[in-house]
Amino acid sequence: MPAAPSTVSATARDMRAEALHWLTEPDPSAKVAGVRAAWLAWSAAGWPQPRWLDPDGALTPPPGRPLPGRPSRPRLVDPAEVPARSPFTPEGHAALAHAIAHIEFNAINLALDAVWRFGGLPADFYRDWWRVAAEEAEHFDLLRQHLATLPRPDGGRGWAYGDFDAHDGLWTMCARTAGDVVARMALVPRTLEARGLDATPPIQAKLRQAGTPQALALAAILDIILRDEVGHVAIGNRWYGWLCAQHGLEPLPHFRHLMRQYRAPRPRPPLNTEARQRAGFSAAELAWLQQAV
Repeated sequence: MPAAPSTVSATARDMRAEALHWLTEPDPSAKVAGVRAAWLAWSAAGWPQPRWLDPDGALTPPPGRPLPGRPSRPRLVDPAEVPARSPFTPEGHAALAHAIAHIEFNAINLALDAVWRFGGLPADFYRDWWRVAAEEAEHFDLLRQHLATLPRPDGGRGWAYGDFDAHDGLWTMCARTAGDVVARMALVPRTLEARGLDATPPIQAKLRQAGTPQALALAAILDIILRDEVGHVAIGNRWYGWLCAQHGLEPLPHFRHLMRQYRAPRPRPPLNTEARQRAGFSAAELAWLQQAV
């Protein structure tokens, strides 16, 4: 049985403590329900309310609760061990949907980690990343529901999150940048998550080519995800630019420096320049990224 969602709402734990609580929750159903309930409670009560946030409070992960909280499955393997996923076979389609669900589950944790870990920032920073966490939770739930409708090779129906192996690349970069909020904003939302803006349209094209009801349903879910992810990457761009201004850093040269320092992966062509422009990438940065692919 999944853990019962917390009763915490707009009148209890502050936003950063609440983020840490759900970050350490291992059960996906409880995490999704708790994150969405907290966000809805704060949104319904109206912004801003100072009692919801202590930006300078010292927080410590509870003993015995690992970061991040996640279930025992999927088994995490080296990225090279994760096979290619083809949308043209039933099992390949399920593996593809599972891979995207795993990205979205990790994205919930990435947003929650930004909220609790980095103190002393404006209230809008914490509100932005809570909104991201809630939207990532919705994406994960959509994909998990989709997996449950898909046929299995034995004639049964329904896959679950954890049925396929996955890798931990997103959280690895999160851990590397734990001590530097500027690097976190540069290399998680603006780099790793921005790759989703590039990858989604080609995946959708293959799904529409497959043309099955399941493939078209997944393509429609990806429409929702792509729309929201433009906003998420834009939030990363906003806060990266703000932090660079606060620290007297030139955004593009410092970004190149951080890419080298943290061994961040380069973008893969083709770039979705239209989506990246809407997410706030400058013309100069897009030109550099085109050369870097």
